[in-house]
Amino acid sequence: MPLVDDGLPVDEVGEWAADKHVRLERYVDIYRSVRKKFLEGPSATASYIDLFCATGRSRVRETGELIEGSPLVAFRKARDGGQPFSHIHVGDIRADAVAAAGARIRNAGGTCIEHVGTSEDVARCVVAAVNKYGLHFALLDPYKLEALTFQTVKTLAQLKRIDMMLHVSAMDLQRNWDAYTQQDPSPLDAFAPGWRQHVDLKQGMSGARAQLLEHWCSLVQSLGFARPRAELITGSKNQRLYWLAFISREPIANDFWQKIRYIDGQNDLLGGLF
Repeated sequence: MPLVDDGLPVDEVGEWAADKHVRLERYVDIYRSVRKKFLEGPSATASYIDLFCATGRSRVRETGELIEGSPLVAFRKARDGGQPFSHIHVGDIRADAVAAAGARIRNAGGTCIEHVGTSEDVARCVVAAVNKYGLHFALLDPYKLEALTFQTVKTLAQLKRIDMMLHVSAMDLQRNWDAYTQQDPSPLDAFAPGWRQHVDLKQGMSGARAQLLEHWCSLVQSLGFARPRAELITGSKNQRLYWLAFISREPIANDFWQKIRYIDGQNDLLGGLF
């Protein structure tokens, strides 16, 4: 059933957002049996954390269609599957976006905890507030690499059982590679600290970018996660947009991702780098 205008702010996205939402729905659904185990008892915790929640609703640029954003997609899929999240944390640097996302979740019958601030600030607040021994699933969906800070991932990694789905912008990396590598400090410093010691900028751009991503993978693994796995999301003209990466410490979670990651025969990026 098509969405109708609810009077709240909306964002604009490309058609590619559907690929992300399909995988988000699939993952929320496939691990509902595990979530059920953490929803029992007085301290039950199985939370969803969205650090770039935006407004919770978007208009598709190419078609004008209104679609729900990731917080609503995750909330509805978990609820409709019979194992709703015990807590939903939505955060964004834009106060109006957080308010809109929160209102939409409440209008849909849910509850959520709202946070306004950078992903690093919100991650610290969330980690301080939640049951560290519960089950947690986080979506980090920024448009630029600089916003996907390793410090944010490191902070969330303090939670013993947390899976993360991350938007790693291929478009940003490709368009701004020359500028980023010439700046000091560089936006890449936040994404992959220490990258200059691991990337040979004298080689071709493709090889250097691969080394950067390899370094990022090693940083993630240093936190106890399995090697990141990801899918390359492309646009209507086959242009590289972003990689949707998944990280977890749990073998069963990585097995779940392996089962739901492919859409229309898409394969690993960069020959399986992730």
